[in-house]
Amino acid sequence: MATEGERWVGLAVDFSEGSRAALKWAADNLLRTGDSLLLLHVVKDPDYEQRETILWEATGSPLIPLSEFSEPSIAKKYGVKPDAETLDMLNTIARQKEVTVVSKVLFGDPREKLCQAIHDIPMSCLVIGSRGLGKLKRVLLGSVSDYVVNNAACPVTVVKPATTHA
Repeated sequence: MATEGERWVGLAVDFSEGSRAALKWAADNLLRTGDSLLLLHVVKDPDYEQRETILWEATGSPLIPLSEFSEPSIAKKYGVKPDAETLDMLNTIARQKEVTVVSKVLFGDPREKLCQAIHDIPMSCLVIGSRGLGKLKRVLLGSVSDYVVNNAACPVTVVKPATTHA
């Protein structure tokens, strides 16, 4: 996939505040002209009535260009619900930074599927947002970002969402 001189930057997205913060951080600090930004979205509980889920469960979807991923019918086909704010950010970043944005939808446990994608697709690095779980919740629920940091085959940056102080 990546040829000499091409840089693939992975971004784990779940369309939350944390993943938007990770996207903003990547745009401000990491992405440069000519890069390819690979959005990795994991559908944790896939709808097995969707043909695409059954077809792509093991390997994930093919790479989906941002222009197609922005179409509601394509997103729905893969069981994804991207929000308008994230799509607007992605389109702006693609245009201003002159980067290619593609998406890959994965199905299953986010921890395992993100690490598998990192192994299967030669990425320079991965940026992932943090939900900001406390220590107890992180121990009980498990942290996707903690797991990926400790098991990924490429450098991983975890971005916490900005906190607002009243």
